[in-house]
Amino acid sequence: MTTIGILNLQGDVSEHVEMTKMAIKKLKIDAKVIKVKIAPQITKCDGLIISGGESTTIGKLMIKNGIRDAILKSEVPIFGTCAGLVLLARKTDYKQPLLKLIDMEVVRNGFGRQKESFEEEIKFLDHKFPGVFIRAPYVKNVGENVDIIAKIDEKIVGVKKGKHIATAFHPELTGNTKIHEYFIKEVLNCVE
Repeated sequence: MTTIGILNLQGDVSEHVEMTKMAIKKLKIDAKVIKVKIAPQITKCDGLIISGGESTTIGKLMIKNGIRDAILKSEVPIFGTCAGLVLLARKTDYKQPLLKLIDMEVVRNGFGRQKESFEEEIKFLDHKFPGVFIRAPYVKNVGENVDIIAKIDEKIVGVKKGKHIATAFHPELTGNTKIHEYFIKEVLNCVE
């Protein structure tokens, strides 16, 4: 059975749990979702989702709990949204703990503060998708072998590097499971 973990340190964890369960049901696969709060749980995951929230707080808690090291040792596929995108970056405009799994530079709160949050339809790969941007970051630049999979106003808001995917927006708040399904299919490719 495939296991998708949702990092449960801070942020919109329950929304990702529900969206992932919906995606699993639509894909008709034998999989389960677990909340990951401690480092040993990482080894039980075939894929991991890092949700939105406050990236500095999540990063510090990952180090404190040993989860950062467990993630880096596991080589598990990761899907990061908003704060998760920031944490996957090589570099940001703010000094904070990072996983550095995707060669990209990120601008935190790149679209503005909370009051500048917005929704806008975006093209994700070949699909139109409702983009929910809440204090959203954007990707300033990417290194080699990083695919740009979503943009808005010429700003990069979705990337893929190997088995890792990151979005600046919140697909878990839309009711549309396409991106979660896409990630789960990537996980299944890695498991096979």
